[in-house]
Amino acid sequence: MKQDSIKKLITWSEGTYSDLPWRKKRSLYGTLVSEIMLQQTTVSTVLSHFDRFLKQFPNTKELAKSTEEEVCIAWKGLGYYRRARNLRKAAIDIEELYKGKIPLELDKLKAISGVGDYTANAIRAIGADEVSLAIDANLERVLARIYGIEVEKGPKLLKAIAQKFNDGMILPNMEKIGPRKINEALMDLGRIYCQARKANCTLCPVSASCVSFKENKVDTIPVMNEEKKKEKFFELKLLRVIVQKRDKVLGYVKSEKEWLSGQVEIPTFIIESEDVSLKQYPKLSKKIDVDNLKKYKTSITKYKISNYVIHLSENEFTALTKKEKGFSFYPIENKESNFTTASHKAFKFL
Repeated sequence: MKQDSIKKLITWSEGTYSDLPWRKKRSLYGTLVSEIMLQQTTVSTVLSHFDRFLKQFPNTKELAKSTEEEVCIAWKGLGYYRRARNLRKAAIDIEELYKGKIPLELDKLKAISGVGDYTANAIRAIGADEVSLAIDANLERVLARIYGIEVEKGPKLLKAIAQKFNDGMILPNMEKIGPRKINEALMDLGRIYCQARKANCTLCPVSASCVSFKENKVDTIPVMNEEKKKEKFFELKLLRVIVQKRDKVLGYVKSEKEWLSGQVEIPTFIIESEDVSLKQYPKLSKKIDVDNLKKYKTSITKYKISNYVIHLSENEFTALTKKEKGFSFYPIENKESNFTTASHKAFKFL
């Protein structure tokens, strides 16, 4: 990538996104928190949680002293509560293994609970401004396109990018450029202009240096696995049951083995599934006419879901199923409650 393109990229990034709170208040701990928060969550969502979370848990010592429940409550609205639990475990490890000081050696970082290759390199590159490449899905895609790396997306491509970086074929002048600046700028590029299904090459500040753009291969890089392209999606019909008591609704906490573990789901039953092996929810034992029920669409992993919503009283719900699943009533007046997204969508029919 040409130096003038890198300069344009960093100028655009700093001019547009330097006010992000985790970029204004630099620290290794802040980087750890922000990177865990940003996994599978949009920047706009994290913006309303980051400062508040750090105010409650300003360092690893305070986070390590907290209970799992306290951390999950503070995490409300971010979803994927396993990340919150892992962050707390990471703080405990940092306190116990490294006396509260976050290390910069990759092997030591990856010995911390919940810290893998990406987070370890992000702490080094973004938190400490050390020469490292934090390769997430955005950087994987962006670098493959810029450098024209025609390797199958996934472990093979990640390995190829890492090898080329180590060999000095990718960003050889990172130390002079600034590891933090270039990593964050590339992340911004992948999030805004160089998206997976929509690349805006006209506005992209590095299009002049992009091999994929020059060779008209933006739509074919990264190379997708042919089997994944043909991967079957299963149609799934679910019954979402709303049992309301004043300002509370019936639900249960999802287990570690279920989708969206740690979040609260309203009672849900399988009406019909193309995947006979699916065990996320119990099958509906009684026939219900769903044709006149309100419906909304969602999707998760390999399932395209039609969700049918029904309102039942406690007695009607008890008659529907005899199976116990640890149901309790949860308040729903707070929009940042820890209900699953599908449950939130069902609430619009309250």
